[in-house]
Amino acid sequence: MRRRLVISYLLLMVLVLVALESPLAITLASRETERVRADRLADATRFASLAGPALRGGVPGPIAAELRSYDELYGIGAAVVDRDRDIVVGSALWQAADTSTVLDTALSGQQVSDPDLVWPWSTGPVVVAVPINDGGEVLGAVVIVTPADEIRRAVVTWWLLLAVAGLLVVLACVLTAFGLAGWVLRPVTELDAVTHEIAEGDRRARVQHRLGPPELRRLATSFNHMADVVSDVMDRQRAFVAHASHQLRNPLTALRLRVEELGPSLTDPDGRSEHRLALEETDRLALVLDALLTLARAEREENERVTVDAAAVAASRVAAWTPLARRESVTLRLAVTDAPAYALTVPTAVDQALDALIDNAVKFSGAGGVVTVAVAYQDEGVALEVRDTGPGMTESQLGQATERFWRAPDAQNVDGAGLGLTIVAVLVDASDGRLTMRSGKPQGLVAGLWFPAPAPVPPADAVDEEDLAVDLRPTSAR
Repeated sequence: MRRRLVISYLLLMVLVLVALESPLAITLASRETERVRADRLADATRFASLAGPALRGGVPGPIAAELRSYDELYGIGAAVVDRDRDIVVGSALWQAADTSTVLDTALSGQQVSDPDLVWPWSTGPVVVAVPINDGGEVLGAVVIVTPADEIRRAVVTWWLLLAVAGLLVVLACVLTAFGLAGWVLRPVTELDAVTHEIAEGDRRARVQHRLGPPELRRLATSFNHMADVVSDVMDRQRAFVAHASHQLRNPLTALRLRVEELGPSLTDPDGRSEHRLALEETDRLALVLDALLTLARAEREENERVTVDAAAVAASRVAAWTPLARRESVTLRLAVTDAPAYALTVPTAVDQALDALIDNAVKFSGAGGVVTVAVAYQDEGVALEVRDTGPGMTESQLGQATERFWRAPDAQNVDGAGLGLTIVAVLVDASDGRLTMRSGKPQGLVAGLWFPAPAPVPPADAVDEEDLAVDLRPTSAR
């Protein structure tokens, strides 16, 4: 946009310069031509007053000496021509030129010069002719042929000066246009940058409202007010979810205790079954509240970044989940290609993301399943993958998996709140990372995490996706 503004300013200035300098250039060329023509007409008039004897008596008289001196002093050819266009007296440098039109006018009794204007590209000389009169009768004419080189040089010099002045004006205009365009567009540029910062999670970013024209200042003020309102609404919403989740835990805990106390007094088998279902529902509600509280805390992160060893974190999480996997008859493996593998994330992002993904993988793999957690450097960052051998998801289910409270149709009776992948997505996004999910081959699900590496990036050989898939296999399978 700045380039377009500068081009428009520059085009306008060039048009103004052309409109102003073109008449001035023509005036300068006309002035130089008129100056030479006036001098030559004065000289020719003086020669005409001396040429009468030469034409009446055929005696050169003083005109011959005058032409010779004029020739030697100025290097300009001149001649006296009779009515038959024959040269009566001519200077040494006289060279016949195309003077027929000029002589016709001069022999008719009028002074004449040609051309009217000498341009830098003109090639012909300046021809001046003055009639020689005797008692009202035209006896002949004095013709002076002046080379136009001096006039052309003078005109070119003036035009070059005009061109240099125009270029200086254009340069000044360009500098002024850049400054003016920068002043006008600086608020827009900053607004664009702040919009991206807010979109990336920095809700404290604001636009300076004292830059640029008054209209853009008002726009910046309105934008800041809008950002404040939106940020406040989001904070209130997240605070409400966190407070509600926290406050509901106490009555829920009390309710569960009361339901547990009812157990010993129930003797009917159906009543005991309903009692057990009630306890399970309270536990499920507790899981939902815990997930909501975790999600609210994750969304309230201020994007503080820390450097963590993703390989070490993955090893600790695999060790923590191994007892549960063993109880579910699931094999949990760790495949680390690069150690240590440093990643730049928000606090606990790698821990919580791996907890949610490993929990889902173990839960849905079933007895005899295999879950592999892999870590490696990839694309100037750290890639983590959690592979399982469960039923996997369809393409439509993969697109809905990160929605809040979404559960697959065949997983409605499985423990969970439907917020695990949502929390993972929030943490990864706050860390400027990527969450990908795809179907495994021949079955299962592959959940991938990518986090940027801190600068400088530790040395690592670049590998393509197929090589990474091979490298991430557990050691026992190689």
